[in-house]
Amino acid sequence: MSQKTLTIGQTAPDFSLSSKTAEGPKHFTLKDALTKGPVVLLFFPMAFTGVCTEEMCSVTSELNSYATLSTTVFGISGDNPFAQEAWAAKEKISVTLLSDYEHQVTEAYGIAYESFLPEVGLGMRGVPKRSAFVIDRSGVIQYAESSDNPKQLPNFEKIKGVLAGLK
Repeated sequence: MSQKTLTIGQTAPDFSLSSKTAEGPKHFTLKDALTKGPVVLLFFPMAFTGVCTEEMCSVTSELNSYATLSTTVFGISGDNPFAQEAWAAKEKISVTLLSDYEHQVTEAYGIAYESFLPEVGLGMRGVPKRSAFVIDRSGVIQYAESSDNPKQLPNFEKIKGVLAGLK
């Protein structure tokens, strides 16, 4: 099912995903976001879960430092945009959350679980592994990190270091 995880130096696959904003549903493309500067993609397994909430709230509190680096940050999960919107409102998450409901982007980046949480009887296929990608303005991956352990957060200091080097 899953291809190999994309790595540094590869071209990031473009995508168009939807988000539920205050103004209604909106589509975001990687190509459009890159016209403004580098992009950080943070894939996470599921909204309304402890570690995912911790990650997105932490990133929300750091959004100004990413903006200083002219960087757009997207959180991506397989949750539908309405669930993401409810979660963001409940937890005061201001990271733009994108819905990869059909797991196509997760597959393209090679970070889908074959079976997520089989030990608790779920065993869901296609759920994104907790992963981070830094993509430069020309669409090349400058940082890639993916973990089979859903509790392991990305190394945000390394991510910021890579972004600082892109300025």
